[in-house]
Amino acid sequence: MIDLSTDCAGIKSPNPFWLASAPPTNSGEQVMRAFEYGWGGAVWKTLGQDPPVINTTSRYGAIDIGGQKMAGFNNIELITDRPLEDNLREIYEVKKRFPKHAVIASLMVPCERSAWHEIIDRAMDTGCDGIELNFGCPHGMSERGMGSAVGQVPDYVRMVTEFAKERSKVPVLVKLTPNVADIRFPARAAREGGADGVSLINTINSIMGVDLNTLAPKFSVGGKVAHGGYCGPAVKPIALNMVSQIATDPPTRGLPISGIGGISTWADAVEFMLLGATSVQLCTAVMHYGFRIIEELNAGLSDWMEGKGFSKTSEFIGRAAVNVVDWKKLNLHHKTVASIDHSKCIGCDLCYVACNDTAHQCIAIDRRKGNRKPHVIEADCVGCNLCALVCPVDACITMNNVKTGHKPLSWEEYTASGMKGHKEVYKRMHG
Repeated sequence: MIDLSTDCAGIKSPNPFWLASAPPTNSGEQVMRAFEYGWGGAVWKTLGQDPPVINTTSRYGAIDIGGQKMAGFNNIELITDRPLEDNLREIYEVKKRFPKHAVIASLMVPCERSAWHEIIDRAMDTGCDGIELNFGCPHGMSERGMGSAVGQVPDYVRMVTEFAKERSKVPVLVKLTPNVADIRFPARAAREGGADGVSLINTINSIMGVDLNTLAPKFSVGGKVAHGGYCGPAVKPIALNMVSQIATDPPTRGLPISGIGGISTWADAVEFMLLGATSVQLCTAVMHYGFRIIEELNAGLSDWMEGKGFSKTSEFIGRAAVNVVDWKKLNLHHKTVASIDHSKCIGCDLCYVACNDTAHQCIAIDRRKGNRKPHVIEADCVGCNLCALVCPVDACITMNNVKTGHKPLSWEEYTASGMKGHKEVYKRMHG
């Protein structure tokens, strides 16, 4: 039997898939419907104090890449504009109806101990399973001294986390902003403040473009635009990097992580979990395709686990994180060379143009006797991968490992030896 259940910082759910704090979790009716479809948890759309939140129109924007709709998604929507009392009552009703599903209250109030104590006391009455402190929202609320205005200052992260822990009777997750120079510093501050875990990434500052006909920004509000939060499939590599940084940083190693950022498929989720996330949160994919994608997420994860011989999610969480290292630890003697399968080559010349115009001039075309197929000059190939990346035919160009006859050597080891034999090492690496 495959067990998809997870325990993220003490927050248990029947599977690792949570709805992120966003429009899909704006009401009890939505969350209950999501749970009926099979979602494991939901982080409620962020709650604040009762003074009204007023949104603008339009508030969403997107870019399409290569025919993929909403490859990047932008929003300037604020936290919930529904009355706090209504949200708290619905959280209570959802938790009562779905006791085995994770319900997390996302909160955002000014950096005052009394404000945080008051809203957390009220959240505790709902029976929620956890609290998520929204230190990530990059627009609107940050201009009021909340959201990413807190998350960008480690001292504030630590202080407000302490405020929350003074009152919370359930696990506290700190949602981190990616709009910082180094994600490890706010993560360390969260742990120092007593956080039970972190969730990341929140959205990235962005402007979606300019209309070349009207000369006005795209997705504008009366011709004006403010930077918004960027998410969707395009941000996944950034999110994976930041998750891995926290998973491998000694001061935060072992800190539970709820991974967020561009997750659209079960395979995306597995990548986050292999790099250290215990649960994953989705938003853009749900807004694109609806709640029923959970059926494919659960089925895909279960099939993958069975194929790999895993019976529980805990057996593979973090397994890939150890392979993320600083550049200085990479093997300088590792060598790959490109190989072109002429039976698959369509003669488009993309690899030839890319290599000769922008890389290392390692591909040639012998046009004699009508031959238009490119070939690799192996002695010159530096193994950069560019030709394989631009090739439109699957597996036509592969990168093959080449035995160099030399022991692994990292830059760290090389410099530690006093950089002796520099010319010899260079010759080994470049022939």
